[in-house]
Amino acid sequence: MSKESFKAFARLHPELATYVLKGNATWQQFFEIYEIYGENNAVWNNYINNSKLSENNGFKDILNTLKSIDMDSVQQGINNLKKTVSLLQDLGSSNSARLDEPQPLYKKFDD
Repeated sequence: MSKESFKAFARLHPELATYVLKGNATWQQFFEIYEIYGENNAVWNNYINNSKLSENNGFKDILNTLKSIDMDSVQQGINNLKKTVSLLQDLGSSNSARLDEPQPLYKKFDD
């Protein structure tokens, strides 16, 4: 088995790269498995089929999460955020007008 044939095998099975990127295995380990067992051995089912199943399960989990979101509560949260931003803008504009006005040095208290 040559390095080139292993590279071709790895290109056919990109799910091996996810194992390497996640730190679960190294390319050296995969190459050693390839040299010992070849590319048609059942040992590859542990790496190739499981990653496809976990990707599908992850996608299903995301879809289930999206289905469970209450859009009315999301809309209410957005409206509350808009009101808060508007209030802060109003406070900021009223404070800037007061800062521009000259303040008297001695202020008398009106009773």
